[in-house]
Amino acid sequence: MSLTKEGYKKRIIDKQIEDNLKIFGAISIEGPKWCGKTWTSLNHANSVVYLNNVDNNFNERNLAKMNVDLILDKEYPELIDEWQEVPAIWDGIRFKCDEDKIKGKYILTGSATPVQKDIHHSGAGRICRMKMYTMSLYESGDSTGEVSLQDLFNNQVTNKMTGKVDLKHLIYLIIRGGWPESIGMSENDALKITTSYIDDVLSFDISNIDGVKRDIHKMRMILRSLARNESTIVTDTTIIHDVYSENEIASKNTVLDYLDVLEKLHLLEEQNAFSVNLRSSSRVGKLTKRHFTDPSLVCSILDLDTSKLLNDVNFLGFLFESLVERDLRIYIESVGGNLFHFRDNTTGLEIDSIVELRNGDYGAIEIKLGTDKIEEAAKNLLRFNEIVQKKPKFLCIICGLHEAIIKRDDGIYVIPITALKN
Repeated sequence: MSLTKEGYKKRIIDKQIEDNLKIFGAISIEGPKWCGKTWTSLNHANSVVYLNNVDNNFNERNLAKMNVDLILDKEYPELIDEWQEVPAIWDGIRFKCDEDKIKGKYILTGSATPVQKDIHHSGAGRICRMKMYTMSLYESGDSTGEVSLQDLFNNQVTNKMTGKVDLKHLIYLIIRGGWPESIGMSENDALKITTSYIDDVLSFDISNIDGVKRDIHKMRMILRSLARNESTIVTDTTIIHDVYSENEIASKNTVLDYLDVLEKLHLLEEQNAFSVNLRSSSRVGKLTKRHFTDPSLVCSILDLDTSKLLNDVNFLGFLFESLVERDLRIYIESVGGNLFHFRDNTTGLEIDSIVELRNGDYGAIEIKLGTDKIEEAAKNLLRFNEIVQKKPKFLCIICGLHEAIIKRDDGIYVIPITALKN
């Protein structure tokens, strides 16, 4: 019998967890804190060890520090929550998996990547690493799921009306984010959740992760620089210029260290450039787009609410792109694929998102908040289709305010984000 919590909302990753527990001795679910890792893991576990439990003065953590075998003795699958508090657990579980080859013995969860020097074996073949994110719109119940990525790849999309989408509601979904605790909350209460989240990161996590004292002010400046450049290709040089005054000595190594910490806390995601056979492959841009793991963090860092975003529709467009690409990442990774972006350095042509399956099939997607930009997006997609040798399986525009699922005469799909799923 699993330890599923009452009121648990099924997540897309549940199916992947079920599959991997049949293949590997253990799985490690990694992702930002508060994204739902523990509740999802309990949905598959028969026993649990909480290393950050304050009961009996962190007794279970202290036992693990003395000898990891003292906590690896419960019914399988056994969940070890926040295992990175005692990195030796990784090697202990890897050894346990070698003992008898039983599958599905352990589930590890972690909201931070531990210092690698404390781990002596990769766990390859024994422990499967899985990435978990905040909730997509489909998981939170804000998308009907009338179209899936698989439907697009298989050209099985039927034209239909989906209904009017309210701009203020889309903004609310951006501000609220996909944090399970925020689902159903008001905008104001959801903002308090993410503000508390950022405060905890700054006051505790950025130094506790490896014991290195870091400047809270500098980190806040880096967060603001990343937030104002959300959904764009921003270089490290740009961040340095944002953080350091003219009278300060700019340290690229310091900025890179702080960015590395944010990645280890699973607060940043990189959207790599797509490599595709072009007539001149040297033209393809290689820079990554950085995203916060959830667009709500941008709103909290920059103190944005609905009224402010309505007064800056251009920036709202970037945040909508961030929302869509969060969901696309969840959807495509659930079927074994990856999310990319595309830029042609010669012509400047950019495509917001490329979703690629493991077999190499891919689709090209433009993201537009309003319907007034659909023709511009279609022009970009058709131009992209002309210059690539290996053609995409589909061309698609994901729109915020579109009221229907359609396939245009030029073959391009137009789909509301509130109708998409994996």
